[in-house]
Amino acid sequence: MSRIKICVVITARASYSRIRSALQAIREHKELDLFLVVAASALSDKYGAAADLIESQGFTIDAKVYNLMESGNLAGQAKTTGLGIIELSNLFENNKPDGVVTIADRYETMSTAVAASYMNIPLIHIQGGEVTGNIDEKVRHAITKLADFHLVSTEKAKQRVIKMGEEHEKIIVTGCPSIDIAERVSDEEQLSFDPYQKYGGVGSLPDFKNGYLVVMQHPVTTEFELARNQIRETIEAITALNMPTFWFWPNVDAGTDGTSKGIRDFREKNTIDNIHFYRNMEPEDFLSFIKHSKCLIGNSSVGIRECSYLGIPVVNIGSRQSGRERGENVIDVGYDKIEIIDAIKKQVNHGYYKRDEIYGNGNAGARIANAIAAANLTSSKKLTY
Repeated sequence: MSRIKICVVITARASYSRIRSALQAIREHKELDLFLVVAASALSDKYGAAADLIESQGFTIDAKVYNLMESGNLAGQAKTTGLGIIELSNLFENNKPDGVVTIADRYETMSTAVAASYMNIPLIHIQGGEVTGNIDEKVRHAITKLADFHLVSTEKAKQRVIKMGEEHEKIIVTGCPSIDIAERVSDEEQLSFDPYQKYGGVGSLPDFKNGYLVVMQHPVTTEFELARNQIRETIEAITALNMPTFWFWPNVDAGTDGTSKGIRDFREKNTIDNIHFYRNMEPEDFLSFIKHSKCLIGNSSVGIRECSYLGIPVVNIGSRQSGRERGENVIDVGYDKIEIIDAIKKQVNHGYYKRDEIYGNGNAGARIANAIAAANLTSSKKLTY
């Protein structure tokens, strides 16, 4: 029996972290043949050089799609999506996958979904059915309606997909594959690497042996013109606390220039002794780094997903994660310096929370590969090449 050719399209550094364990499981599955495509910001050094990381971890990139418009505004997002549809359509036509996997809710993933759907290639959507703020929710639900198979992270997500009219038997709760990585670092008693030596970064070199904070705050596309003011509240709060802090650079969403300029402007006008800045880390190192922190601050979904499993205190700022299922480890605050400071103090004093398996228990990758193999994709094709 011939193997089933599965094309997985990765468009951002976060998408790789979310899908890596599933990539491994697909590659190792006796019935599946992995065809890996890397596109958009995942090819950009400015946003973490995810492609280099992917290859360094033993994966072969079968094709690269350069469709990122690095404008940092709304038009750039739309143009990036449009270019992606054109380029991926050509790629699918030439390589003829039996199924295409798209991940979560970033705007770049819309290109994958539209191209596969219009070419009658079965589309497998991972992490559909969730609720958030930002434009991501619109993208996620639109992809749900384009997709043929839905591999969701939670039971509530499954119920939402059912309510959207999708067939019950084509919706499977697999858990979130990023929890697979969290599981591997969950029992570590201490950080196994020196972040300064391994990843460099820029800024002060605070002594973090007695504990540290981590900040990950991205722009909100529906509020992109406010990004600079929003990040100012956060960096003023972190500076005032004067705790050792590691700050990860924002992603490529509209408003990223405002977020980046807000950080740079503050650094130029103020002496900051407690913050060190990074662009990216390897998935295991990153979650290990988070696991040994006192608190994660910002608006990354890492605080909602992986941190719930690891029990890490989180201060979630603003609307980007509004409505997403969360554990008891999260305190929500607005874009207000005093609110942020008070919430961080409360979380640091609280310490670790009990593990919450709302997004899975660490074996989502294998479940995803098995579900894809069982989906009978070749008979699901609406058009024979």
